[in-house]
Amino acid sequence: QVQLVESGGGLVQAGGSLRLSCARSRRTSEGIAVGWFRQAPGKEREFVAAIDWSGSSTAYSDSVKGRFTISRDDAKNTVYLQMNTLKPDDTASYYCAAKFAYGIPVGISYDYWGQGTQVTVSS
Repeated sequence: QVQLVESGGGLVQAGGSLRLSCARSRRTSEGIAVGWFRQAPGKEREFVAAIDWSGSSTAYSDSVKGRFTISRDDAKNTVYLQMNTLKPDDTASYYCAAKFAYGIPVGISYDYWGQGTQVTVSS
């Protein structure tokens, strides 16, 4: 079992930055891939970024590529999402998710989800 807790959301002006954190309860990083997703009101949950268990492989959606960076610090059992040059369209609840996998899972096929953290970008 893996428990996930997101933090770091908030209100920021367009062009600003935020760093989200996803802390997990399970100590070992062995075989745990982590992804970030977001969901805006009235829209489906969408993939944002993911990182494999070793940190050597990452993936991003086209909408955030070049602006967001996912990273992990397994000594702290935490995965980060650095979000730069934020836009109003980035406004959503952001969720982290985990799956026991050695690669990056496809789509939303993750087994464990956090409760989410709200990001609001004002224009």
